[in-house]
Amino acid sequence: MRLLKMLFLAIVMVGIVILSLANREAVTVNLLPQGLSDVYVWSMDIPLYLVSLASILTGLMIGYVLEWLRESKHRRMAAEKRREASQLASEVDKLRKQHLSEEDEVLAILETKTKNA
Repeated sequence: MRLLKMLFLAIVMVGIVILSLANREAVTVNLLPQGLSDVYVWSMDIPLYLVSLASILTGLMIGYVLEWLRESKHRRMAAEKRREASQLASEVDKLRKQHLSEEDEVLAILETKTKNA
């Protein structure tokens, strides 16, 4: 499985290099459309592959942030359940220590068997 993952990543990387080599010509990127260029003029000549890679990375980052926000309620619930389980485990240990006395031989034998198993 790891080999397949590495092979897939290698193919993707080769594809990105080929895309970059094929699109090296410069394009003009404008901040605003032509009709609004009277307000603020900002344009830059950069290679086309940088525009495409920047847009892909921007889309990935937006997707990651939205997914992180969507899953926040699940992370919060998991943290609450983890705290609850920890409290219950400590309560069970406390109750075992209270009710498991040296006089109760049967419970002591059962306790030692469960620890050894």
